[in-house]
Amino acid sequence: MAHRTSAQDVVKAVKDVDFPAGKDDLVQAASRSGAPQEVVKALRGIPPEQYANREEVARSVRTAADSDLGLSPAQQAEQARAGGRPGQSQHLREVPKPPVEEELDR
Repeated sequence: MAHRTSAQDVVKAVKDVDFPAGKDDLVQAASRSGAPQEVVKALRGIPPEQYANREEVARSVRTAADSDLGLSPAQQAEQARAGGRPGQSQHLREVPKPPVEEELDR
């Protein structure tokens, strides 16, 4: 699964939000702004917390490994593997299908 969402896309989608803001506010603002579905989906994957600014939001969303978050190459690779902060956006992580699912897909 390729993650094409960039940090710039996320920040642009929530540019009109008054911070601090919660997850639901961010998702609604992105939908209203006409953000791509992938950005809205990525925002749905963040934890239900209060975010102080756009940078916190961008760092919590799983983005493409080459997004410009000012991270070192090692940090970019870690975010691409695990996504955001530890324990976040688990439903977006790439994991192999269990054998049962593979059998059902045939």
